[in-house]
Amino acid sequence: MNRIEETSAARLQKGFTLIELLVVLVIIGLLAGLVAPKFMNRADGAKVSTAQAQIKMLRGALETMRLDIGRFPTATEGLALLNEAPKDERLAGKWKGPYLSDALPSDPWGNPYQYAVPGASGQPFALYSFGADGKRGGESFDADVGLLPQ
Repeated sequence: MNRIEETSAARLQKGFTLIELLVVLVIIGLLAGLVAPKFMNRADGAKVSTAQAQIKMLRGALETMRLDIGRFPTATEGLALLNEAPKDERLAGKWKGPYLSDALPSDPWGNPYQYAVPGASGQPFALYSFGADGKRGGESFDADVGLLPQ
């Protein structure tokens, strides 16, 4: 092999230059900047939908329990009554739970669901999530979700 062939072979094995790597990183950064916000909005929307579905499931479990024991849980008993038998012996005989197949779920943002008695507009209870911000009120994805209190 002569010296020219060795130099050409060495150039082919070097790999990418620093400028080529920087150009690729800039392109990836631009694409991520354009695509990521759209995915984040969809993820937030999916969390709101999940909270709504879980609230419907919990409401159904509360309705089933009410048929068995004759009332909804008090504010003190809360949603725990869905999985734990009441301490009152009169109710314990009527309680046919647990009414949830798994543990009481947290909302999609990792916070406990809120339960209050009574609910708004003549509803027997309020069952809701504080939303993404974990605080009462809010707008958009921070808004409270569910059967809201008065």
